[in-house]
Amino acid sequence: MNRRKLNIEVVEDDAGNATTYHRHPNGGGLLASGAQVKTDSFIGATTYVEAGASVGSGCWIGRGGWIDRQARVGNHVFIGDDVYVGPGAVLGSRVHVGSHSRIGAGARIGHGVRLHGDSLVPDGAHIPDARTSRGASPRIRKAHGPDSQMVA
Repeated sequence: MNRRKLNIEVVEDDAGNATTYHRHPNGGGLLASGAQVKTDSFIGATTYVEAGASVGSGCWIGRGGWIDRQARVGNHVFIGDDVYVGPGAVLGSRVHVGSHSRIGAGARIGHGVRLHGDSLVPDGAHIPDARTSRGASPRIRKAHGPDSQMVA
């Protein structure tokens, strides 16, 4: 009989609820049942993609991140290490998110936007498509306190 190693991990939260994850073949990230990730995308080790979330084609997602429930990541998106994408957030295609950033629940990031490392996008925020005709990245400005940042 042919046996192969199953790449399954069960994680229990503080309330005792268990979620079963399987490893993505490209990078070893952990995908919950119902998560949809294209096989040509890279999901870094110790990154979790929750149920109902989707990751498009040609994406690269670093280590230690979390793509929460119902979040949608477009095609050819780069997400650095230790990035949280909140539930229901939508990232357009060709978006760049620097390491240690946080994208809030329901936030909408347009196509071609570049977020530098340690960025914070508040819940429900909308960042329109980058202006590719000027070839410039969006500016970073302070928002909601001295330690938070968001794209203008």
